[in-house]
Amino acid sequence: ENTGITKAIILQYCFVKSDIISTVEFNSTGELLATGDKGGRVVVFQREQESKNQPQRRGEYNVYSTFQSHEPEFDYLKSLEIEEKINKIRWLPQQNAAYFLLSTNDKTVKLWKISERDKRPEGYNLKDEDGRIRDPATITSLRVPVLRPMDLMVEATPRRVFSNGHTYHINSISVNSDCETYMSTDDLRINLWHLEITNRSFNIVDIKPANMEELTEVITAAEFHPHQCNTFVYSSSKGSIRLCDMRASALCDNHSKFFEEPEDPSNRSFFSEIISSISDVKFSHSGRYLMTRDYLTVKVWDLNMESKPLETYQVHDYLRSKLCSLYENDCIFDKFECVWNGSDSVIMTGSYNNFFRMFDRNTKRDVTLEASRENSKPRAVLKPRKVCVGGKRRKDEISVDSLDFSKKILHTTWHPSENIIAVAATNNLYIFQDKVN
Repeated sequence: ENTGITKAIILQYCFVKSDIISTVEFNSTGELLATGDKGGRVVVFQREQESKNQPQRRGEYNVYSTFQSHEPEFDYLKSLEIEEKINKIRWLPQQNAAYFLLSTNDKTVKLWKISERDKRPEGYNLKDEDGRIRDPATITSLRVPVLRPMDLMVEATPRRVFSNGHTYHINSISVNSDCETYMSTDDLRINLWHLEITNRSFNIVDIKPANMEELTEVITAAEFHPHQCNTFVYSSSKGSIRLCDMRASALCDNHSKFFEEPEDPSNRSFFSEIISSISDVKFSHSGRYLMTRDYLTVKVWDLNMESKPLETYQVHDYLRSKLCSLYENDCIFDKFECVWNGSDSVIMTGSYNNFFRMFDRNTKRDVTLEASRENSKPRAVLKPRKVCVGGKRRKDEISVDSLDFSKKILHTTWHPSENIIAVAATNNLYIFQDKVN
């Protein structure tokens, strides 16, 4: 069992007492890690540079910038409160010294620029050092402004606000590989935006029926292909995935490929439709595979094979007998995310009781790990956890009846090239990395 996955070290956890983390995302180099929370705040962590004096500090992430991204709003036309909770954060590929990220709540996407400043201009002619405008009559000589060193300051400034594009709640955003466009997705529509243009977007998918009583499914997630700027996928609450090609037509109502696993009639139950809803869809880094997460499983699909998934991994099959109580406490509607490691060989997703699961696609080994303050001291090695279903319980196992369903790991992210993961457990962020000898 002791694969490279289990040899993890807790580097740090940060506590945000008031707010629950609602999204977590590494940038394309892994140097920065952003979290968004229910209070509309974005916290960006930066990785420590490796120093010869303290090699053990390698990989530590410290707070780099904190800013309020969204505020609560009120839609007076619909008498509707729009909460400030950040639904998704997506980094743009880095083009210069500054960093750019997109963040969204239910209705509005914002583009933020995060930049450093360590010099300030002094010696203006028309204003004082404290910024007040000088009386032109008192200006008798011409000064040449100069740049003076100052303490490093990290500034987050909103560069674009993309609003009024969605009638329904935005559930995902995805930046295109052309680095010029991105899409935003709500329950019934997907819009394509240009990063420079805020006042209009193009509707590329619309599944809203003429009569809303005929509505049978909603869009749950969407993502662009990592290399082909014309290709994207979206998943539905009915457990299907549609691959679309924007070259075929301006409105991608007709999909190019349709991925869906036929239902096993012997497993049919009242909950079948609910648990088959896909909560997350992700392209592999190579662009060859798709990963989808439904309530009980993670599936890997080959883009060249639509009939059935290539691999199916049971995340918490022991909950099959608990679906009734999970329906009553609304947990059955939880939306778990899934994520690939940098080489597409291991996949990770969350579960309950602060457990998260990893599946090695090569060895077919899997492991359950726990992110919790009680048993996690910094630099401790994580021990695999096991859940026992009925029968005799061993001392290191936890009974399925004693799982805490209020502690759930919905959001995780993996460093693009190293074995470093970030796991959001309610209002705590855990960063784990492979053991360094």
